[in-house]
Amino acid sequence: MAIIRKSAQEIEQMERAGRVVVQTLELLGEHVRPGVTTQELDELAEEFIRSQGAVPTFKGYRGYPASICTSPNSMVVHGIPGPYELSDGDILSVDVGVTLGGFVGDSAYTFPIGEISDDAQRLLDACQAALAAGIEQARAGHHLSDIGHAVQKTTEDAGFSVVRSLVGHGVGRKMHEDPQIPNFGEPGRGPVLQTGMTLAIEPMINSGGPGVYLHDDEWSISTEDDSLSAHFEHTVAVTKEGPKILTRRLQPSLLP
Repeated sequence: MAIIRKSAQEIEQMERAGRVVVQTLELLGEHVRPGVTTQELDELAEEFIRSQGAVPTFKGYRGYPASICTSPNSMVVHGIPGPYELSDGDILSVDVGVTLGGFVGDSAYTFPIGEISDDAQRLLDACQAALAAGIEQARAGHHLSDIGHAVQKTTEDAGFSVVRSLVGHGVGRKMHEDPQIPNFGEPGRGPVLQTGMTLAIEPMINSGGPGVYLHDDEWSISTEDDSLSAHFEHTVAVTKEGPKILTRRLQPSLLP
């Protein structure tokens, strides 16, 4: 495993890419409403990303056909935008990757569409709490598995389950770098975190069991038991001052 550490200047460039990611998510947050299709959201995102002099990282990645991933309800990740029309009560995970100046920013947010159920809201709250707990462990001297352990404990304490077959990852000049970051496990294991490491931390949690399956499109992944799933993600740098979120929200009010 070769974990690439970034210089302060490289982290600044990643933060610039991350800023475009955040602006894209905020723009989409203004448009996710009943009646809108996921294809419309994809077109909106691509136009904005390119207007900022950046490139949608996902488009063409291993043949992926769109600029963002849109995964409603029981779909966990990697949903391909298309004719799906959002309805009141849906939840929609949107994953955005942007390449700017040779570096990648990567973040995901699960949006409530209209009025959602109390159970769905608890799932979203738990996933955001799990992300925060994982980020808190991204400190020099901690072990990689401390991140996943914190995500798992926070998720399971809230009564939900962690998807075990999907992982977070290192990120930098490439979207997927070492290390892989499981969202579960015992603490104190794996590589020791060092300053300059940049990680995409991304809990994917289900309201039912942890099992998932791959759709025939060979991209979309959904829960086996048709339970709801939530996904939140930040790109994080390990710094001397502690974890630094490179995809921090600029205007929290725009993301419900």
